[in-house]
Amino acid sequence: MTAQDKQIANWHDRLVRTAIALSVLVMVFFVARWSFAFMLDDQAPKWVTTLVAIAVGVCGVWIFFWIFNEIISLIPGEKARERLRPLVFVGPALALLIIYLIYPAINTIYLSFFDARSENFVGLKNYAFIFTSPQVQVAFRNNILWIVVVTSVCVTLGLIIAVLVDRIQLESIAKSIIFLPMAISSVGASIIWRFVYAYQPAGRAQIGILNAIVVALGGQPVGWFLRPPLNNFALMVIMIWLQTGFCMVVISAALKAVPGELLEAARIDGANEFQAFLRVTVPYIKGTLITVGTTVLIAVLKVFDIVYVMTRGNFNTEVIANRMFLEMYRFYNFGRGSALAVLLFLAVAPVMIINVRNLRRQRS
Repeated sequence: MTAQDKQIANWHDRLVRTAIALSVLVMVFFVARWSFAFMLDDQAPKWVTTLVAIAVGVCGVWIFFWIFNEIISLIPGEKARERLRPLVFVGPALALLIIYLIYPAINTIYLSFFDARSENFVGLKNYAFIFTSPQVQVAFRNNILWIVVVTSVCVTLGLIIAVLVDRIQLESIAKSIIFLPMAISSVGASIIWRFVYAYQPAGRAQIGILNAIVVALGGQPVGWFLRPPLNNFALMVIMIWLQTGFCMVVISAALKAVPGELLEAARIDGANEFQAFLRVTVPYIKGTLITVGTTVLIAVLKVFDIVYVMTRGNFNTEVIANRMFLEMYRFYNFGRGSALAVLLFLAVAPVMIINVRNLRRQRS
């Protein structure tokens, strides 16, 4: 076969592959169109809709990458193909990131400078409202209180429990019990604790565990959610109950990585167990403690569901995320709600940067 025949055969192969890829792309388009219409049909059985969604999703992604890989393979030049191929595989993820994360963030910043009702540009008036409104100031105060109390208590309890559990025989069972609340959603945990804090006036049967104990001991039932600042601490207990297991598991893994030689050397130098723990163990796992603390802090900054389910932000239990929800979806002040969202983002961003830098430092 001559060089010209080989070139003709090569071009024929490319045309066939291109035709197949385009035909498959057209078929995928019509199948996807039909599947979306089918999934939106209220009369279709739910289990069939679920199967169609899984099949179309998995197969569609695989076919998408196959088609574009075939198209790229037809491009002349090895260097050009190597440059384009990563974009094909990373492109969908970048597109979703831009559509569902970057664009909403930019749009939120844009809306924070407008009045949603009149659609007029108001500049920094929404931000001025945030720092002058008494309700928002209560939310700021409560968020700071949540950050200090919940973060410190979760990390401290996680450290103490990790040390204690590490020395018992039934370590795995104890860790499973303590970690179990992490499997419960914040809304589910809030509903559970509503029964714990349930209140009935004096003389009635108390269905709440805490008030039942108080009455059994001769006291008067307490309205746990009606008395600030007691109600804020009652809500914090739920977050602590949820996050302590996470802190315990991560810190326990770090404790097991502490070299026994360091602890033995400290004991030989005359340090007791407490001194060895404070001066050897804690500094060694400092990076893990920072990571755990910042992770809990981010969760606390964004706390919403616990407050919304338990009190709706009433009785001075307002937090920033709950206030943002009220401004946007109850009062329809989208500008003020967007300003609160921007402020919450600015508060979370530095903590995320610290967390990422700490993780990089640990890896190096």
